[in-house]
Formats: sequence, C-alpha cells, structure tokens
Amino acid sequence: MKQKFNWFDVLNAVILCGVVVACLYPFVYMLAVSLSDSASIAKGQVWLWPKGFNIDMYQYVFEDGRVMKGYKNTLIYVILGTAISLIVTALGAYALSKTKMVMCKPILLMIVFTMFFGGGMIPTFLVVKELGLVNTVWGMVLPGAVGTWNLLIMRTFFIGMPQELEESGKIDGLSEIGIFFRIILPLSKPVLATIGLYYAVGMWNNFMGPLLYLRDADLQPLQVILRNIVLSGQLIGSEGPIIGDTVVVEDGLKFATIMVSTLPILMVYPFIQKYFVKGALIGSVKG
Repeated sequence: MKQKFNWFDVLNAVILCGVVVACLYPFVYMLAVSLSDSASIAKGQVWLWPKGFNIDMYQYVFEDGRVMKGYKNTLIYVILGTAISLIVTALGAYALSKTKMVMCKPILLMIVFTMFFGGGMIPTFLVVKELGLVNTVWGMVLPGAVGTWNLLIMRTFFIGMPQELEESGKIDGLSEIGIFFRIILPLSKPVLATIGLYYAVGMWNNFMGPLLYLRDADLQPLQVILRNIVLSGQLIGSEGPIIGDTVVVEDGLKFATIMVSTLPILMVYPFIQKYFVKGALIGSVKG
C-alpha cells in the first residue's frame, strides 16, 4: 500500500530546521569572528567562515592571568554549589513527597509562596552579610542552594516512585535515611542529572551574585573577569587593545570572551544527554 504524503511532517521538519539554524548561527558567527584578523572584522567581511585565520583574540584573553584564576574559582563554585544544591533539594523533595508528614501541606505552601514573592536584592544582601557569607566561597553557593521549581519537580518524581520499594526497604530494616540513600537515590539518576544540569548552568552563568557578595579579586568567577576584560578593551580605545602590532577589534574580543565562557559548559551536555532526555518527562503522567 502506497504511503500517503504527510505535509505535517514536512512542515514540522522545516520549522525544526529553522530553529536549529537560528540557534547555531550566533555561535558559528561568533566563532568565525573571533578567529578572523582585525582587518576583515573591521571591514565586515566575516560571515560563516574565518577570514585571515588567527588566534590573537584568544591569545589576549588567555594571556591575562585572571582568566585561569577565574576558571578555577568558577569550577569550585559549580562543583561545590551543584553538590550542595542537589543534596539539599533531594532531601527536601523526598521529605515533602511524604504527604502524611506533619504539616506537609503548610510547609509546601510556604515554599511555593517564594516562587511569586521574594525579599528583594537589598534584604537578601543584608541577610547574607549578617550570616558572614560576604566575600567567601559560601556566599556563592549557599544563598541560592535550593530552587523552588527544582524542588517541586524532584518531589513529583519521588511521589511517582512505587511504594513497594520503600516497603521492601523497611522489611529489610532500613530507616527512612537508609531507604533514601540506598534505594531512592540510585533510581533517581535521570532527575538528578536534569536538576544538576540546571543548577550547574545557573552557577556557571552567575553574574549578579559575585558583584554583590565578593570584594576580593582573587575570588571572582570567570564571568566577572571576562566582563572586566571586555570593559578594559572598551576603555583603551574605540577599536580595542593592542597585541604586538595588531589592534584587536572590539567585536572580536567580545566574541572570543563569550566563546571562552560558553564552550566548557556546553561540552557537559553530551555526557548527560541520555539522563536529560529521560528527566525531561519526569513530571508527565505515567501509565
């Protein structure tokens, strides 16, 4: 039997291809500009492929010793912050998944309330300051340790787990903590990978937090340092700083800093993609 031509599939494929092009083009363009010579950039000759290939822009970025220090600080914040956030979020979500827990509903309502109303920047800063977290590593990882939306997503995942698993653990003599760490967490890799990715990306891109809570330049993360490099290029002149006899065009410097700060976190996606695909449906109705 001859298969009927499906216009919906064709239209869907065209739209999705357009979305892919729209998402990839900015990265391709920035990479091409950052790898082109200054003359080609100034003349607007760069489109999808580098003109006059060179790595002067990246040389300028990486020769600044602050960049490697920023990478180190950012990795510390991302690893430590993601670990703390996952542990606290998972423990809270597991407790709230027990609908028979005392005051479960009022506590849940108070947590949901924070999604719509917040104290604001100044009250939050005053709280962080009074806790002695200003200008410390903990000031980067503790104030945003729990995301309300992530907590609710993980709670939904735990509620969907079969009760027989917990009952079997209790028969074997496990406490609630033992059930959580020995049974629930090993079966929660999809949601942990998905929520962990959200936390890691948020921590990697964190910009306002360091500006508010850090005074020591040795503690500044990569995002703040790259911003300072770009601003220093703007202050030097309209074209940019000079490397040897070459003038670095401001756009090339900006795009190089963006690529330096973006590519590392993008490289994480392929390694957790299999968990992310499963975790994307953690709130769906299961049959």
